[in-house]
Amino acid sequence: MGVGLFYRHGYFRQSLNSDGWQLERYPSLDPFAMALRLVEDVRIEVDLAGHPLAARVWRADVGRVRLYLLDADIEDNDDNGRGVTDRLYGGDTEHRLRQELLLGVGGVRALEAVGEVTQVFHTNEGHAGFLGLERIRRSILDGGLGFAEALEATKAASIFTTHTPVPAGIDRFPRTLMARYFERWTKECGVDLDTLMALGHEPGEAADAPFNMAVMGLRLAGRSNAVSRLHGEVSRSMFAPLWPGVPVDEVPITSVTNGVHAHTWVSSEMDDLLGRHVLRAWSEAGAERWSRIERMGDEELWRVRDQGRERLVAFVRQHLRASLTARGLSSSDTDWCTGVLDPKALTVCFARRFATYKRATLLLSQPERLQALLGSPERPVQFVFAGKAHPADDLGKEMIRQIVSFSSQPEVRHHLVFVPDYDIAVARTLFQGADVWLNNPRRPLEACGTSGEKAALNGSLNCSVLDGWWDEMFDGENGWAISSAEGIQDLAKRDQVEADSLFALLEDQIVPLFYERTQGPVPRRWVARVKSSLASLGPRVTADRMVADYVSELYEPTAARADALSADGWARAQALATWKQRVHGSWKGVHIDAIDGDDVAPDLGAARDVEVVVALGDLAAGDVAVQVLHGPVGQNDELAPVAVVTMQLVGPADDGHLCYRARIVCDRPGRYGFTARIVPAHPDLVTPVELGLVTWG
Repeated sequence: MGVGLFYRHGYFRQSLNSDGWQLERYPSLDPFAMALRLVEDVRIEVDLAGHPLAARVWRADVGRVRLYLLDADIEDNDDNGRGVTDRLYGGDTEHRLRQELLLGVGGVRALEAVGEVTQVFHTNEGHAGFLGLERIRRSILDGGLGFAEALEATKAASIFTTHTPVPAGIDRFPRTLMARYFERWTKECGVDLDTLMALGHEPGEAADAPFNMAVMGLRLAGRSNAVSRLHGEVSRSMFAPLWPGVPVDEVPITSVTNGVHAHTWVSSEMDDLLGRHVLRAWSEAGAERWSRIERMGDEELWRVRDQGRERLVAFVRQHLRASLTARGLSSSDTDWCTGVLDPKALTVCFARRFATYKRATLLLSQPERLQALLGSPERPVQFVFAGKAHPADDLGKEMIRQIVSFSSQPEVRHHLVFVPDYDIAVARTLFQGADVWLNNPRRPLEACGTSGEKAALNGSLNCSVLDGWWDEMFDGENGWAISSAEGIQDLAKRDQVEADSLFALLEDQIVPLFYERTQGPVPRRWVARVKSSLASLGPRVTADRMVADYVSELYEPTAARADALSADGWARAQALATWKQRVHGSWKGVHIDAIDGDDVAPDLGAARDVEVVVALGDLAAGDVAVQVLHGPVGQNDELAPVAVVTMQLVGPADDGHLCYRARIVCDRPGRYGFTARIVPAHPDLVTPVELGLVTWG
């Protein structure tokens, strides 16, 4: 089930003024006129710095999923309280904190009030993160647990997903606000403010540093993930300070790549085609079924592509004319809209949030080359742009203005357009009609991005920087990769280099391939690439695959662990908390005294014995695992890749030390090395590095 807020004004509707500057308007949403029903006789209440805030609960049934939405715009609240759920991404920092308190704390209370039985909590980014604090409070007050025990109980049933690859994208709240809004919480939980603030701080961070919602999310989750493989690498590096001494590639943040709800975005013609050639339930099909795409007739696939493009052109003409009329132009001034775009021309679409790192204006950086593509009489290219900038993002709005200004030139306006008021209807039409889906962010700032996945399922070919999902799914035949010059620190120079790569792809590969018609009206080699895209991406970009990954990799293991630790009144959670406190207090006495191996390097593939002598201080052998790490030695004496072998306790050594031994195999030629380390060991740990305690030899 899902829990969210019912925003009275939702997100904004976009229009443009006469200069092409984005304007926002916020129409009121009437829940009684929507596919929602009020959960009768249910009111929840949260404390906002000593002032109670009430909320009613709406329910939407989305297939088999129950979605509950909290609505504070009711007569029980004063005007200030009613405004908590006014709009998405609105207000100042305190307003954001109040929204997140209602979502997190109120969400937990709402689930209980409507009678839902919960087992696993999954928070996406830090927005609902305060639910962890509410569950800690309930475990202490209702379950009789201590704070450390309640923390373990909460972690056992929690999953955290980070969605941003940059620290600036994380919500942070000043200590003064946290003190004001959580004074009652600290008293009820029997802890001081410093203890609360530490949940949102990195190790060693000042007590008055802002409270980091992503840090809290990671601290209160038993398992955490990023939203693409590359984003996982970025996240492990970004949050590595939370696990000092742990190698970056072992930081316990995995990844599940986002997927899309296929049937929301795919055209009826493509749905029918895939149903006949792949599987009726094609969104659930595996790679073997998708490989049947290769046997599909070129003509029938191309006809579907033509239909999508024709529908896109008709939609854009109508939408553009309506937009210009709304800006005050007369019908005679908008007659030219009837000739906008060509239903047979190569159509490139760019549609997404107008955040600066996504570089919507990259094509405009070389206007001569762009105009040459647009004005070619034999091989014309047309571009469709759409998207909204955040209301507070003037740089994003300036990008929109530049595109609108460029597209207003008489020699350009029939071939390059900006479609205002980007929404699901606009997006669906563009996905279904685009020949090429363009994405050119600065790598690696795209956590995942899913628009290209939606376009791919409609037979569009992706042309993108290798960022987000495209980094792991591009295979050289299913689209095109724009070069990424990450080594260039000068952003203007980097943008120029990457723009050169994009134009070269368009001029030398994409345009010639689309217009290659040596075997009749169907571009055979283009269609072959479309088939390769569908066959390779189809089984990987759907929400069916994504949900299956979440279930097997995160939900089921978390549920099993939650059941185990909650049995007998959370007995194992209490034991784990006690054990962690003992290990933390005793770890300073843990060290490695000696590492010995065979003096003579063995032949390739031969075994080598390694012996380690360790001191454990007040800890017992059962509290730790002694490991030998081995692998090829790199240029900076690093081991990569690394194999980890758990060593066996041989017996006591001098001075109360212990001796461990293992046998490793040197399976790579060249320089080969090994080292040893000690990590905590307990059957209820998710990972040995969970505590961030590692002693290296």
